[in-house]
Amino acid sequence: MDAKKNHSLLIEQYLATRDARLREEIILQHIPLVHYILGRLGLSQAMGRDYEDAASQGLLGLIEALDRFDPQHGAQFTTYATLRIRGKVIDHLRELDWLPRGARRRVRVVQEGIANLWEKLQRFPSDEELADYLNIDLATVHQAMIDESRAILSMDATVFANDDDEVSLHELLADERLEEPCKMLEEHEMRQMLTETIRALPQREKLILSLYYLQELTFKEIGLVLRISESRVCQLHGRILMKLRASLGEAARVSGGIAAG
Repeated sequence: MDAKKNHSLLIEQYLATRDARLREEIILQHIPLVHYILGRLGLSQAMGRDYEDAASQGLLGLIEALDRFDPQHGAQFTTYATLRIRGKVIDHLRELDWLPRGARRRVRVVQEGIANLWEKLQRFPSDEELADYLNIDLATVHQAMIDESRAILSMDATVFANDDDEVSLHELLADERLEEPCKMLEEHEMRQMLTETIRALPQREKLILSLYYLQELTFKEIGLVLRISESRVCQLHGRILMKLRASLGEAARVSGGIAAG
């Protein structure tokens, strides 16, 4: 019997008997799911106590999922548990204001520098150009990109929103096998510019987006694929997000200028 069938059978037995030993066995079997979700949220064991606290919250989410699971709703237990674990961890991080004020300020300063240099250079600046422009060291620029990446993201994270529309990276990373995917984006100028920006990314950056948002790999797993460290993947992911945000800012500036004219 394969693992998936074994898990399903155990859950069926537990729901029928509410046996405490089965409950404990199911929870232990699904602990790797907690760590997988933490990885998807950009959390790593290198964070030490912060990671352990988040893992504890994820475990509580797993326990709540098992206690409240009702197969009559049609969902698989793993799907339901994933939602409960993710929600519990995100609520915990929000309560802590997980990204410290200094980190938020660092991200904001670097993002503003990118926007200014983008307008001047008509391209995304290099890390060295950013450091020179902001009169900060390269390590601070790299840390800001890591901080940006560690802002809570999921496949449905909104990267642009106004009164009429919201755009997520998951929506924009369309499957090229679909018929005429660009037709879905033609209505919205912002979507079109962001899509073009993604297409213009270097191949490795496009690969990172694909592996993270489509293949749903963790930063650690992506690092193994690309043969780079997990922290480097986190930094590159943050750089990509900053690039996309700068693209949106430029689009808004241009659109505003045209409208004013």
